[in-house]
Amino acid sequence: MDIQPLVLIIEDEATISGFMTAILTANGYRALCAASGREGLALAASNMPDVILLDLGLPDLDGADVLRSIRAQSNTPVIVVSARGLERDKVAALDLGADDYIVKPFGTAELLARIRTALRHSPKSMGSEPQGQTSKTIGDLMIDYQKRLVTLRGEALHLTPTEYKLLAHLSINAGKVLTHDALIREVWGQYGNESHTLRVNMANLRRKVEENPGSPRYILTEMGVGYRMAEE
Repeated sequence: MDIQPLVLIIEDEATISGFMTAILTANGYRALCAASGREGLALAASNMPDVILLDLGLPDLDGADVLRSIRAQSNTPVIVVSARGLERDKVAALDLGADDYIVKPFGTAELLARIRTALRHSPKSMGSEPQGQTSKTIGDLMIDYQKRLVTLRGEALHLTPTEYKLLAHLSINAGKVLTHDALIREVWGQYGNESHTLRVNMANLRRKVEENPGSPRYILTEMGVGYRMAEE
């Protein structure tokens, strides 16, 4: 029998924690709850959850410090679930290593979809798959990483090296939000400061990949934060 994925909820508001627990248990997950940052860190270390849902407004530690501590010890997917909805809060959490960010209040379907995405990118899940992923297909788009070939509906696309690196990195992390800074570091290096160049290359890439760049199907914008590759 398959073992149900374990989700650790680090949330001090009992009503929200109970709501998330009810959603999870009704949909085939096990839930473990912590009402403080220190308790959450202890449970994360001792129970090795598959996904962590982390509130930023905790009574003892700031959620950002909890996130730093988790990232110093493991690559367990962390979804921040917070009432802090400002772009700077989202960017800060994602740059610290969060895999996703949900703003309260949220719906059941959204929460479950984000958890499914996080599980697909978890070290436990990826450890059972071939380490060297050779290609990725999303809708009509196919990226062959070995040949550095991109096709759309069977037709080869002519991408610049920078456009290919952006598309490859987004596709490998399909479903995850990648911040502007994370993409810049990946393509232009740790000390790159290429925000304008990123926007220009992304616009050019969309013109080649998207049927309607104004309403993209593959490369989605997280306004003020970064980009997310669709998973379809």
